[in-house]
Amino acid sequence: MVSTMQQETVAFNFKPKKFVVWLFVVSSTIMFGGWTSYYLVFMASKGKGHGLVLPEVFTYSTGVLVLSSVCLFMAARALKNGDIGKQRMLLWLTFVLGIVFGVLQFQGWVGLYQTGAVLVNNNAAISMIYVVSGFHLLHILAGLAFVMASLIGSYKNVSPEVAAYRQDITSIFWHFIDILWIYLYVFLLLNS
Repeated sequence: MVSTMQQETVAFNFKPKKFVVWLFVVSSTIMFGGWTSYYLVFMASKGKGHGLVLPEVFTYSTGVLVLSSVCLFMAARALKNGDIGKQRMLLWLTFVLGIVFGVLQFQGWVGLYQTGAVLVNNNAAISMIYVVSGFHLLHILAGLAFVMASLIGSYKNVSPEVAAYRQDITSIFWHFIDILWIYLYVFLLLNS
């Protein structure tokens, strides 16, 4: 009976923390929605978009991020099946793919810069590419912190409830930034 009460207390204490993650997801959605709305307004008033061919490396980074979400999904499934070793391996793979995504983003920025598309210029649409991809990269860094928290928990042998909670908030946040990047990338492709 005490065990059930402890589990209910643990589950109850996680609800506010999970709510904060969801609140962050919603506020980030609003923020990026505002930036893309600004982009559309600017484009309509000036009659032009960014006018660039996005670097091909952005396509590769998108694939890497989708693959990282698949790995994270499989890590959650491994945890549910009690296969902690497989969960660790998949969390490490997710972490590495997140770093690869960041490296590819920097390569994309270098490619943009080499074509003359710099952050500060007379076309705000070009600047928005840097702003939205830069803020998205900050979200990736936060996501990597969540992945690392799940990894550390898997090595410390935390309780199953805590491990499930960490995996759950990591999944919520990581899948959100994955979907967000796909939205941003498609948006930029369609509004050039």
